[in-house]
This record gives sequence, C-alpha cells and structure tokens, in this order.
Amino acid sequence: MIRWLCVLIVALLLACGAPPHTRPGDVMQVEAFPGAPDNAVASRILYASTAPDGRPIEVSALVIVPAAAPPAGGRPILAWLHPTTGVAQGCAPSSGPGPFAQIQGLPAFLAAGYVIVATDYPGLGAPGIHPYLVGDSEARAALDSVRATRNLPQAQASRRFAVWGHSQGGHAALFTASLAAGYAPELQLVGAAAAAPVTDVAALIERPGNDPLWGGLLSYAVWSWTRAFGLDPSMMVPPSAEVAISATAKDCLESGRELERLLADSAPLRGTAVTPDAQWRAVLTENAAQPGPIGVPVFIAQGDKDPVIVPSLTEDFVRRLCRERVPVRYLVMPGVDHYTAGVRSAAAAAAWIADRFAGVGAADDCLPGGVAAQDDR
Repeated sequence: MIRWLCVLIVALLLACGAPPHTRPGDVMQVEAFPGAPDNAVASRILYASTAPDGRPIEVSALVIVPAAAPPAGGRPILAWLHPTTGVAQGCAPSSGPGPFAQIQGLPAFLAAGYVIVATDYPGLGAPGIHPYLVGDSEARAALDSVRATRNLPQAQASRRFAVWGHSQGGHAALFTASLAAGYAPELQLVGAAAAAPVTDVAALIERPGNDPLWGGLLSYAVWSWTRAFGLDPSMMVPPSAEVAISATAKDCLESGRELERLLADSAPLRGTAVTPDAQWRAVLTENAAQPGPIGVPVFIAQGDKDPVIVPSLTEDFVRRLCRERVPVRYLVMPGVDHYTAGVRSAAAAAAWIADRFAGVGAADDCLPGGVAAQDDR
C-alpha cells in the first residue's frame, strides 16, 4: 500500500517527463526519507535525465549523506545500481521494503565518508516505461543521479565517483563506465564494480538453463521492449506466451512473497521458444556489454554456483576486458549463487573502491592469454 501511495503521489506531482528547459542532473524535488542508518540523513529526489531517444524524463533516487563533515574538496560519490526489481511503476527500490538494506556495502561506504546515490532507473519510481536491461538508459540515469547529487547543497559532493551494482546493476555499472566520458565529461569516474553482471543479454533471455527466474526475466524484457521500442512480441515469443508475460510483468521482485508470485505467474512460460527476429536481435546485440569503451579499472565478482548468470559468460567478458588492457580485479566466489553474490562480494568491492578513491594503483588479474581467477578466501 505504501509503495503504490508513493507512486500515486509522484504521478500527481509530475508530468510524463521532465520540463524541456531542465538540464540532466537538475533536481526537481527533494523530500526527507525516514529510516536512514545512524549518523546519516537520507532524501528521496526526483531529477532530470535523458531517455535514449533524447527526450527529457524524470527519475527518482535515494541520496544518503553521512553526518560527518566532508573532506576538503567534497565527499566522493558512490552510485549504487540495483539488481532487477521489476518493470512496473511501483517496483522502485525507494518505494519498496527495506531500501537501505538493499544497498550492498552501505555501512562501509558511509564509514568511508561517501555520499551514496541509489537511482531507481527510469519508469520504476516516476512516470514512463522502464527500459529493462537497456544499457544507455541505465547509464544515463546513473550519471545524472551523480550530477543531481552534486546539485544538492547538503551533499557537498565532489566530482569524483565510483559505480557499484549487482546483476542488472552490474550491467548498468559496465554501461556507465562506457558512457561516462562522453555523456558526463565534467565528472571523474574512478572505477566500476559489478557483482554477477549481465553481460550477454541474449544468452540470459534466450537460454533458460537451470535458472528458476528465467520466465520472469523473459517477461520483463518482452513487456518492456515491446513498449519502449514498439516491437512486435510475436516476433520474439509465440502468441500463446503473451498472457503469462503480461501477468508476470506486473510483479515486482523485492521480497520473498513477490518472488513466489513471480515464479507462479511465470510458470506457464517453461519451455517457451524464444526466436527473436532481426529487430529483436538488434536490441539484444546493442545491449550486450562491450569492454572497448571502458576506460577505468573494473572489479567483477562472480559466484561459481550461479544459475542465472552462467559463470563462463562472466569469465569470457573478463577475458575480453583483458584483451582491451582494462585493469581487472576478478573475484570468483566458490559456492556462491546469484542471489547472494552482491552481499558476499560487498566487502571486497568496498575495499577496492576505497583504493580507487585513494589513488592506489589498481590490481590487475589479467595474464597473457587470459585471466588469473581469484577466490574469496
């Protein structure tokens, strides 16, 4: 009820997009947000961003500011990029249960003196369609959330920032690293950290493997891309799947009860043939992470028991990063699945990010011809 009340209030306050005279990163609304960790203050903001087609839009986010005095030059910014929570309005982490607990590593980041901004991505906490796993959309929302944080006087934030995300958020972190220099050259990205990132969208969507969430993720992608790009769903899945897809796309994914409903609604999709035509294939290809444009060190963590992100896909992406001479810290976590990859790697990610802000040389697990896989011991 609280979640939908928040969405209703936002919808009443906003038009369907940001006013055309705003600039990306302008803060449109600020409201105090209760329940912040000790020695911190939180706000929920609405800020201006840009859709991939160039339209001005508004996006929501949480900003968490430590109570300690900022250092000279301002507080570093940590942009948290959340895993999949759904595609429907109301699935925003800032309007869901326990938003602070969902930010992996939050206590360590606050203790380090960072201001944390956690974007909801477009279409989840403000009007509009959520372009699910669309890298440009995620990256612009992330970069504009950093700009918005710098525009908050109480944040006293510097231009230096790092990104950290899990699953969909890992996908967002990699795209943010690719777009940062071109889209927001006034900012200084020091590093990008990702746990179990989506790197190959086609592999995630087309091959269910042993992934219990596959039907839900397929539904999110088909429902979202049909609306965001005007694609014909029958050119991706058989018409018989569309009823289950529509039902599942309404489900959020932020609690155990929501997971149960998602699994039940998506159960009829088991065995669905996914046969993308050329237009769908183009979207899948465009949203695969590319190592070439990434110009900062990267931290990647992957559990070897992950049923959602096949570990070999992550290893392949790390090898491609190495071939592009991107410094990579690659953390392979024995016995870790997809759902706990973020929390299990948070301490290592926080330490790695602290070194990036401190200007310490980035460790590099790349070796000639491949990578040296590490573990979590």
